[in-house]
Amino acid sequence: MRTIALTRDLISRAFPRPVGDDEAAMQLLTDEEIAAHLDAVLGGRPEAEQELWLFAYGSLMWKPELDFAEQQVATVRGWHRRFCLWQWRYRGTRDRPGMMLALDLGGSCRGVVYKLTGPDIRAKIAPVWRREMIANGYRPRWVTAKTDANPVLAIAFVAHREGDRYAGRLTDEAIADRIAAACGHIGPSAEYLLETAVRCEELGIHDRHLWRVQAPVADRLQKGAAALSPEAIR
Repeated sequence: MRTIALTRDLISRAFPRPVGDDEAAMQLLTDEEIAAHLDAVLGGRPEAEQELWLFAYGSLMWKPELDFAEQQVATVRGWHRRFCLWQWRYRGTRDRPGMMLALDLGGSCRGVVYKLTGPDIRAKIAPVWRREMIANGYRPRWVTAKTDANPVLAIAFVAHREGDRYAGRLTDEAIADRIAAACGHIGPSAEYLLETAVRCEELGIHDRHLWRVQAPVADRLQKGAAALSPEAIR
């Protein structure tokens, strides 16, 4: 593993106090809307009732919260991992928005595929589905994930490009500015970046975007970037 500049100690020193939750910061999907998305995706493939693959590229790699039967490193082509979603709650606020990863168009992405087996697949995936879909930043999509053994058809959460959370293609420096300054009620945005980068390294996944962003985030935290005024990061 390469030595990562961003560390848990650096993050904890930059954000020593908890941040209160602002429930009005983001408009969330209803349980009915979330269930409708799930029904539409699973209903289109009857075989998914017995076996289902889910592609993970962000927090699902280090916090899957899934009852899965198997996991493998896999590559998806036509999509790449990028910080392209605003985060106004959870790991950011309206004044200091964080950023979340999504799959955006073009390139390729290495991540992990989880295999879920039936007959209770819908119940197994429902909690993670709610967790990923509730903030209306993603859209589920079937993708081909190539493992060392064979390609599998998997569900991936890709960027909802028409939604208000889609930030487009910001520069690495602009992304680092926001991540370094953002913290929400579940923790700093930098923590999400760190855990994802560390997990990628553990799996032998060398993601250049994550690597380019983590170093300037660490530099900003060392220089007190968390104390920036909201106006400085807009």
